[in-house]
Amino acid sequence: MNWTDLTDKVVIITGGAAGIGLSVAKGFVEVGAKVVIADFAEEVGAKAVVEANEAGPGEVIFTRCDVTSKKDVEGMVQTAIDQFGGVDVLVNNAGINVPRLLVDPAGKEELTEEIWDQVFAVNVKGQFLCAQAAARAMLASGKGGVLINMTSESGMEGSEGQSVYAATKAANHNTTRSWAKELGRQGVRVVGVGPGIMETTSMRSPAYEESLAYTRGISAEELREKYGSTSSIPLGRSGKLSEVADLVVFLASERASYIHGTTVNISGGKSRG
Repeated sequence: MNWTDLTDKVVIITGGAAGIGLSVAKGFVEVGAKVVIADFAEEVGAKAVVEANEAGPGEVIFTRCDVTSKKDVEGMVQTAIDQFGGVDVLVNNAGINVPRLLVDPAGKEELTEEIWDQVFAVNVKGQFLCAQAAARAMLASGKGGVLINMTSESGMEGSEGQSVYAATKAANHNTTRSWAKELGRQGVRVVGVGPGIMETTSMRSPAYEESLAYTRGISAEELREKYGSTSSIPLGRSGKLSEVADLVVFLASERASYIHGTTVNISGGKSRG
């Protein structure tokens, strides 16, 4: 028996086709879980299944899901039930960030109502829809389960150009606490995970870097140098995606059975900005 004892547990991971989500999927496969990778990107998702299946004795399938669509989300949960018999764990990982200034005199990268609504739809509405659908299945099974919401390092301040993202992450942090109070007595644990500065992945595109650099009044090259610096991190290095995966797997296990209603930071000691 592995230490976490998650063999055959059914895990749904939203935004699981790349980045932190894919690393978390691999972590669960390594300990024998049955994983549903849910993502909007079908081609990337198909490749992720192949890659994740090589990580261990568990099993992985893919289902396309737009987390802002109630129909898609309910279909995602039904896929887990039909293919694997239920839902034991939901990792609410899907999220986006669109860097924009509140006011841009140049009119190049100013926050619009459409962008505000888009980021909130994915990061907040998406977590709500997925948590609701998964929790219903967990309660109906009579076995309970675990909801894990990916938030951000809880001391995060809204850096330039990231006000809407910071607002959504604050919402995620607080819904985690609220849902924990509601669901705990019914056997469903709710925990937040707040990653800090992580190693670079394909999710950080050149276009994203250009936008973020512009909102901070620096060049993209200067931004990359800043990202490469670890001077603000007490442990002196960026985090590894596998370290986030290890934490999530632990929190989903009975080894973490009294961790509930809180956000666990994994930030190397960095706590501000």
